[in-house]
Amino acid sequence: MNQKRYIRQTTLKGFGSEGQKKLAKTKILVIGAGGLGVPVLTYLNAMGVGKIGIVDSDVVSITNLHRQVLYGEGDIGESKVIVALKKLKAQNADNEIVVYNTFLTTENAIEIITDYDIVVDTSDNFPTRYLVNDACVILNKPFVYGALHGYEGQVSVFNYNDGPTYRCIFPQIPKENEVPNCNEHGVLGIIPGIIGNLQALEAIKVVTGIGEVLTGKLLIFDGLQQSYQKIKFKLQPENLEIKKLQDFYEWNDPCEIVPTVSADELKKLLIENAQIVDVRLHEEFNNYHLPESIHIPLNELEANSSKINFSLPVYLLCQSGKRSETALRQLREKHPESSLFSILGGLNQYLAACS
Repeated sequence: MNQKRYIRQTTLKGFGSEGQKKLAKTKILVIGAGGLGVPVLTYLNAMGVGKIGIVDSDVVSITNLHRQVLYGEGDIGESKVIVALKKLKAQNADNEIVVYNTFLTTENAIEIITDYDIVVDTSDNFPTRYLVNDACVILNKPFVYGALHGYEGQVSVFNYNDGPTYRCIFPQIPKENEVPNCNEHGVLGIIPGIIGNLQALEAIKVVTGIGEVLTGKLLIFDGLQQSYQKIKFKLQPENLEIKKLQDFYEWNDPCEIVPTVSADELKKLLIENAQIVDVRLHEEFNNYHLPESIHIPLNELEANSSKINFSLPVYLLCQSGKRSETALRQLREKHPESSLFSILGGLNQYLAACS
């Protein structure tokens, strides 16, 4: 370890060389390499965390660039974890960076998380957060939580020293229509940077023992008022009794089957001039869209479904595959006999497959 590199940290009272050695021996897993993940990865890597794992299967898109400042215009269409690996190694070659070019699932969560001391969850959806929580309870690993909503953000540390878990404050996965979507409601670019840095700070505190860890407290940041408040919550002991993962961590009823086609199959559909309905926002569609696709934003779908020929198969497309699943369920209620398909992984996976 290059002692001079970290001299500004090791001279800190209460941190010192012992704190730096603890960082060097620590293995931290970061779930997500997006708005929150980028500042977490950048600072943990710069500060000398010995091993950092990154889990993400997304690719860089132009709509990421206003907040995901690790990436540039030349990275559009490239795998986030591969780009992050290259740039983090250029930042600090001494640390070990391990990438998992996949989304976290019930099939891989236990295997991946087992090898790490701490998990920092920077995902952007509730199913993944509950999956992370349950895996960390089973493996007795602390995890640092962060979330965004418009101009606000939240941070907490769960499952730390037998403290409260994520389910102690958020017992059940909410319904999808009860939760704001940042693709539709937006996020100010700087807010993920603030919240992500707070997550990185909590991870450092857990590792080194400095300061007071945000266990049993939910920190809420309001960017417009530049204010912070803390909400206290207690451990519900039954939430520590999780012994195995659920079969499903999904928004919708796990018994409901959402028909999908892969990004590779989408190439064939384009050749065959299949009916593709793009449900992204106007700005996203205008920035890039597939030729001959029908554009109906998700929030306008019910009023404009007459543009769709339901006598033919309908292939629904969005950026990552989430909104297209929601669109499919909406259309299936009104057109139960139609052939409806969601394109798995959306444009992100399609562009990655074409690169």
